[in-house]
Amino acid sequence: MKAGHLLNRRGFLKALGAGTAAMAMPAWLRQAGAEGSVSRSQKKPNIVVVFTDDQGYGDLSCFGSKTIRTPRIDAMAKQGLKLTSFYAQPVCGPSRSALLSGCYPPRVAADGRGWGLAGKAVTVAEVLKDAGYATACIGKWDVSNRRDKPGMMPNDQGFDYYFGTWGANDGGGVSLVRNREPVERTRDMAKLTGLYTDEAIKFIKANKAKPFFVYLAHTMAHVVVDASEKFKGKSKGDLYGDVIEEIDWNTGRVLDAIEQLGLAKDTIVLFTTDNGPWCNKEDKYRKSHGGHLATGSTGPLRGSKTTCWEGGVRVPAVAWGPGRIPAGRVNGGIMGTIDLLPTFAALGGGKLPAYGIDGVDQSALLPGQADKSARDRWFYFHNGALMAVRKGQWKLFVRSKELYNLETDLGEKTNAAAENPEKVDELLKLADWAKSNLQPIPEVVGAAKSKKGT
Repeated sequence: MKAGHLLNRRGFLKALGAGTAAMAMPAWLRQAGAEGSVSRSQKKPNIVVVFTDDQGYGDLSCFGSKTIRTPRIDAMAKQGLKLTSFYAQPVCGPSRSALLSGCYPPRVAADGRGWGLAGKAVTVAEVLKDAGYATACIGKWDVSNRRDKPGMMPNDQGFDYYFGTWGANDGGGVSLVRNREPVERTRDMAKLTGLYTDEAIKFIKANKAKPFFVYLAHTMAHVVVDASEKFKGKSKGDLYGDVIEEIDWNTGRVLDAIEQLGLAKDTIVLFTTDNGPWCNKEDKYRKSHGGHLATGSTGPLRGSKTTCWEGGVRVPAVAWGPGRIPAGRVNGGIMGTIDLLPTFAALGGGKLPAYGIDGVDQSALLPGQADKSARDRWFYFHNGALMAVRKGQWKLFVRSKELYNLETDLGEKTNAAAENPEKVDELLKLADWAKSNLQPIPEVVGAAKSKKGT
């Protein structure tokens, strides 16, 4: 498909607006969206998402870490909202696809799994750009199969400005790009966190006069991990802990810049990560990659990256906004990265994609207008397959039929299926619904791919 035709079709899809999208949603999603609405009479908020890589649920002080100091993010939690049941995806690329598209990865994947976000998918950046926002992506992209693919790059997907790397740093090096122009190839992983933060602050300062959306996607703490000299050897959590403390300090730099520009009351900052840690120290084994320790903590949760145990997909999340989000709140309602697109659209006056998405509007939860999340269920996908379902406190692994009560057994240690057969049946029916309804979206991936099973 030619680029011009692609852009016209995408513009057409967007122009159809939220009304058609709402009709395409299941009834429970439409209801949740209606209940989550919020007045748009206020000034559009600036929005910053700080998205780290491979960071465990227990790797912030405010989420229980005893070895890693994170005073700036801890302060964000005290001054804003701490989300304790916030979900991403089990691996890097699909997690980014979900955040950007507001959909479960297989629904919008060019490759069936989520490492490639289909060019026709409407992103949160496009939604906000159409609403008058200046948009920037800084850092790790990782939704174009780690290479430059026309139609799938940040500048094709709604971002006015991009600086970062197409993929991960597994081999110990990255190629940095500004928009689509090469900048440098570097193996100095220690400089990336500060460099990305510098770029984000420059963009914020340059666009302070209009609403802006900054998606700051750090390479750290994906292996190979490293920290700058200012932080190396300073934490009690090995090199991995040094890396997290450097991220915390640089997150504080972003907050300071926002406050110094007088924008704090009109800005929302969300801090979260893409999945659980590379390895989980609670599993009692440690693993290094290229000589660089990459062991995080999931605190009370079981599992790590690549799994659909809670430790692989439930991630720390903090929302800060002195003029928008009341201080000192903790909420355990189910929310996830797929909810960011509709939530930001509601706050910023944007229109949802016409084809219908999986995320729900949580814009009433953030400012405290609602105490409950707008969703009561979550579907766990990995490699394009449905692995587990959650409704309320109950979680069922579909193939093994293992059932866990996350309210009383957060560590998923005791299979409660035998004592709760009716709950197993209920969640199996929900899984069947998901397999039938959460198929690839034809308008995004094409009719042929939409026929494949989930």
